[in-house]
Amino acid sequence: MAPRSLTIPVAALTGLALLAGCGSGSGAEDHRLSVVASTNVYGDIARTVGGEHVAVTSILSNPDQDPHSFEASPRTALAISKADLLIENGGGYDDYMDTLRKNSDNKAPVINVVALSGKDAAALNEHLWYDVPTVQKLAGEIASQLGEADGQHTADYQARATALVGELDGLIRREKAVRSKAAGEGIGITEPVPLYLTEACGLVNKTPGDFSEAIEEGDDVAAPVLEETLDLYRHKQVAALIYNEQTSGPITEEVKAAAEEAGVPVVPVTETLPSGKGYVSWMSDNIDAVGAAVAR
Repeated sequence: MAPRSLTIPVAALTGLALLAGCGSGSGAEDHRLSVVASTNVYGDIARTVGGEHVAVTSILSNPDQDPHSFEASPRTALAISKADLLIENGGGYDDYMDTLRKNSDNKAPVINVVALSGKDAAALNEHLWYDVPTVQKLAGEIASQLGEADGQHTADYQARATALVGELDGLIRREKAVRSKAAGEGIGITEPVPLYLTEACGLVNKTPGDFSEAIEEGDDVAAPVLEETLDLYRHKQVAALIYNEQTSGPITEEVKAAAEEAGVPVVPVTETLPSGKGYVSWMSDNIDAVGAAVAR
């Protein structure tokens, strides 16, 4: 299913020239590599791999913001124009990254996570940061790209990436532990955000596709589809509702209320990294919450 496009106001394109003389945010004496990531999830991975040798700007970084309502600003354009490395999700999730890069004529390398993942574009769930093996690939690719740009610290980048991959192996083991106890259990969702995680845990999404697609696209949900979705909770046909609290609205609130009334556990998730969390601790918390909700 196609994600909603993120908006690039004309001001973001025309304002680039006005800001060009302002300098980068890291300061004239800062010799760190500038990495710009479309979300703070990827920004955290870049910061973990790059350490003190990189200055990271994350475009989507407000955990209270609906990512689908994001509008690029002139400062977004400036950051992208000055980046030494760009990290984008791809798959239509953050097309503004390519648009602004091309407008600025920046030739810096771009890591496209969709392309890196090797997943089938025809059946793509664009929320790839919930797929731990893809994040492992990303860590390695960031290390390679930073090493190409800064050969003096190649070994440091590689060592940091290797350590991170080891921590991510721990997350995969924990997903398998949930699978060993709860494989085949049904769950409901409001949007496809967590599906890579739930699938890795062996859980089966029972939500009508027309419901989650309409919510993700910001479209109306047909009355029969809504009733079918609500029945999952009224009749306790699922073990838990995995709820994207970052893009809630009247319909998803109605579904959440139905789950709570029926005593079906509700597990909140977000698209971007919560304040004060790193990727590993955040995803660890998500796995724990899902595992506890579906425990037999």
